[in-house]
Amino acid sequence: MSARPVLLVASSGGHLTQLCSLRPWWRDRERVWVTFRTPDAEAALGGENVRWAFHPTTRHIGNLLRNTVLALRVMGGRRPSVVVSTGAGVALPFFVLAWALRIPTVYIEVYDRIDTPTLTARLCKPFTRLFLTQWEEQRSFIPTAITVGPLL
Repeated sequence: MSARPVLLVASSGGHLTQLCSLRPWWRDRERVWVTFRTPDAEAALGGENVRWAFHPTTRHIGNLLRNTVLALRVMGGRRPSVVVSTGAGVALPFFVLAWALRIPTVYIEVYDRIDTPTLTARLCKPFTRLFLTQWEEQRSFIPTAITVGPLL
């Protein structure tokens, strides 16, 4: 049996671009992506193993429930070794389920939020094992985070 896959979860656009920038880390690992089906995501993830999430996620209870069912399906098959996300809202059901299943989670706060945490960071923090920031200034609102530097 091969190693368990890495689960990479992000909204399309800049969130996905930031996860894609981690290619040196994930390229030799089996992986599954969860993002929104948009032209930029389809172009960036051509040939990848992708599960398309439902959007919008902000204040849309129906899509939160749909994405929770998606998280159950994705993680109910082959459990991932880790769930990694740069947000946004699509991450929450995956982090909650990963926490319940004792699967490690890594949240990377986005590049462009320096003064205040994103809503998704605040929601996912209780379910995050490793919290990473791209700027040292972001540690003012997540003091336990590790600063890894800009991904872009």
